[in-house]
Amino acid sequence: METKKLEHIAIIMDGNGRWAKSRGLPRIMGHHAGVKAVERTVRAAKELGIPCLSLYAFSTENWKRPRGEVLGLMGLFRYYLRSKLEELCKEEVRLRFAGDLSALPHDIAAILEETAEKTKAFTGTQLVTCVNYGGRREILEAVDKLIASGAEGPVTEDMLRAHLYLPDLPDPDLIIRTSGELRLSNFWLWQSAYSEYYFTDKYWPDFDKQDLLDAVGDYYERERRYGKA
Repeated sequence: METKKLEHIAIIMDGNGRWAKSRGLPRIMGHHAGVKAVERTVRAAKELGIPCLSLYAFSTENWKRPRGEVLGLMGLFRYYLRSKLEELCKEEVRLRFAGDLSALPHDIAAILEETAEKTKAFTGTQLVTCVNYGGRREILEAVDKLIASGAEGPVTEDMLRAHLYLPDLPDPDLIIRTSGELRLSNFWLWQSAYSEYYFTDKYWPDFDKQDLLDAVGDYYERERRYGKA
């Protein structure tokens, strides 16, 4: 049996709005509760020795949500990064971001870039936040960059990978999705070709260390064949 050591766990954090609705709260309160789940999960990933954790925070499709909710999410990004940067630095967590940051409000894009720069020397856990991210867009942008570079065919996987947002990032071994939904939602489309999936009915704000342990335990019980018999 071949079970590759976990190098990268990716999470589609789903269910914040439904968590809030079930409690009679505004949707933005679900996002605030979701931040607490992020903090728990980052700590748990560090304790488990997971080198990389990536989180689907805001997709290219999320701009279609009500304006008030989008503004609230942008405010949450500002608050979290400004208030938690020092703490993450003390824990030597390297923060990286994937997505089209140019479409974000200027001050948020600047905060993301500053955060990535301040933590780039850390060699511990990598926390990758996907903001204004879409898997299809990432692939299309990579193709555009290849064309602009004057590359000649045939195009190889390595050539295309070199133009993805974070080409050095290992592909996710395990992708977790919360809230009972069973789809990828345009997340890590290129990188997830051989990822294992784990779905839980829990809403993201309720996700905790034990849930992560359950997902990891399930992963290590699987056999990864990569197309082999």
